[in-house]
Amino acid sequence: MKFSDILAMSLNNLRRRKLRTVLTVLGVVIGTASIVVMVSLGVGLRELNKELIGSYGSLTAIEVRSDSYWGSGDDSSDPLYLTDDTVAQMERIEHVTSVYPRLEAQVVMIQGKYTASMSLIGVPLEQLQEIPLGQGHAPTAADKELELIYGNGIIQWFSDGKGMNDYWQTGELPNVDFMGRPMFVVFDTNSYYASRAGGEDAPKAPKKYLLKTAGVVEGTINDYNEYTYGVYARLDLLQDQLRRVFKKNPIPGQPTNKKGKPYPYFIYSSCVVNVDDMEHVTDVQKQLTDMGFQAYSNVEWMDQQEQQSKLIQTILGGIGAVSLFVAAIGIANTMMMSIYERTKEIGIMKVLGCDMGVIRNMFLIESGCIGFLGGIIGVIFSYGVSMAMNRFQNIGQMMTGMAGDISRIPSWLSLMAIGFAVFVGMAAGFFPAVRAMKLSPLAAIRNE
Repeated sequence: MKFSDILAMSLNNLRRRKLRTVLTVLGVVIGTASIVVMVSLGVGLRELNKELIGSYGSLTAIEVRSDSYWGSGDDSSDPLYLTDDTVAQMERIEHVTSVYPRLEAQVVMIQGKYTASMSLIGVPLEQLQEIPLGQGHAPTAADKELELIYGNGIIQWFSDGKGMNDYWQTGELPNVDFMGRPMFVVFDTNSYYASRAGGEDAPKAPKKYLLKTAGVVEGTINDYNEYTYGVYARLDLLQDQLRRVFKKNPIPGQPTNKKGKPYPYFIYSSCVVNVDDMEHVTDVQKQLTDMGFQAYSNVEWMDQQEQQSKLIQTILGGIGAVSLFVAAIGIANTMMMSIYERTKEIGIMKVLGCDMGVIRNMFLIESGCIGFLGGIIGVIFSYGVSMAMNRFQNIGQMMTGMAGDISRIPSWLSLMAIGFAVFVGMAAGFFPAVRAMKLSPLAAIRNE
């Protein structure tokens, strides 16, 4: 007997008992929908966590710091600093695409009556051009003057210097305009604060430098990204500016040797090592740690979140699987009842010489069709439930702190759910199918 004949016979048997078939399929629908919705919550939670971590910085970037720069290194050994030589050494590591050193200079920014003390961060031009801007333009290689890019959250650090009109006290942003008004920058902060303290030995107020604004990072003060709370400038131009300001004197923030003399080269506070693929981040990070540096990456945090998300996803999937297990019992019961109702039909088929495997396959196909039909409808129903859940955007924000769809059904989940429903259906119908195959022909024919 051809497979098409067996399939047609199986479908015809299911149509003859419409109500029983519908009720059995309904059980599979509920079971499949439960699994898909539960697993989709786990998938959505994992993706939201990934997006949240990604908003803090690239998932293929490693931040490298030196204990010696921050004064926490071993005083008995030679300090290990981040210099141009170590940056070149890092660039030669396999899978590293680029290294962005960061030079931090503590400055005072002044606009009108408002001032703010903060770090001015020098980074390579390539990184500056990666910063997402809401206003202005990215610096170019042709620029000769130092231009600044302000983070979208920097404005809240400005105050009038008298403890009044502070954003943290009033909740109102200061009247600072980065793009429309000039910004004065003081690099010699030690002299600046000493001159403001007054007294007979107070030094002369240091020179203020008028610096242009290149742009402002996109977003409001409530939006966060890795550039929100920084002020950035081109690294080489910042180095030239610091040399002009301090000449041969020690630069504040730059380490000095044991004699208190400045080093003849710049020492970076940190650097960002970019890796070609997220899979290689852990290996590169280990090599950087072996070099004696402190290395951090978002992949570490994401791995921890992944483990938690997988555990939650497994638990939710297990809860949904219980419903499908109950549906499997319903399929087995339906197929057993079908055997008792079709005993004489089975006996006649055997007497006529029908192959035992054909009888078994007929019942397996019937149970598989129930699983397939229930799986298809269950997946469609799952998409509806998922859309309804995602209408409430605050659910994902409450669970992860980031707005987004909490329920996400990828294509692989839909296909796996349908396949699993078919498997469960055929597994539930296997015992009844074997029972039908082993039924005695004479007993079956005599049965009324």
